[in-house]
Amino acid sequence: MPRLAVGDTAPDFTLPTAEGGTVRLADLRGRRVIVYFYPAASTPGCTKEACDFRDSLASLQAAGYAVVGISPDPVPALAAFAEAEHLTFPLASDLDRTTLDAWGAWGEKTLYGKTVTGVVRSTVVVDEEGRVTHAQYNVRATGHVARLRRELGVD
Repeated sequence: MPRLAVGDTAPDFTLPTAEGGTVRLADLRGRRVIVYFYPAASTPGCTKEACDFRDSLASLQAAGYAVVGISPDPVPALAAFAEAEHLTFPLASDLDRTTLDAWGAWGEKTLYGKTVTGVVRSTVVVDEEGRVTHAQYNVRATGHVARLRRELGVD
C-alpha cells in the first residue's frame, strides 16, 4: 500500500457526506485541510477521535484548517454518528475505498495480534496548494488530535 509523504500532491476526491451533500478536496483549495481516516463510525476509538476533532474544531478553524473525516461507512451510518456526537465537520463515505486506497489508508494492519486488511487510522494535512505537509499512519485514537495540534502549532 503506497502511502503519501510530505511534498506529495494529495489525490483529489469527491465523496458523499453525512449531511447529504458532497465534499471535494478541490473545493477546499486555498485552505489547509486535515483529512483523517477512521475504521468505523460509532465505535469507541473512532468516537473518541471524532469528538477530539469536534472539541478542537474552533481552534483548528481559527488557525485556518478545515477538517474532513473519511470512512468506508454508508452515509446513513455517518449521519447517525454525526447527530449522536454533535459533529459539525464533514464526514464522508468511501464505500468502494477508492480514496482510502489512493491516500494509503487501506491495507494490512495488526489488530489484536492478527494481521487483517482494513482502514489504517491515518491523518494527512494538506496545504493551500494541495500538497501534503504531514502524513501520519497507524495513529492511536486517544491523544492523536492533541499531538497533531502541537505539531501544527495550534493552541
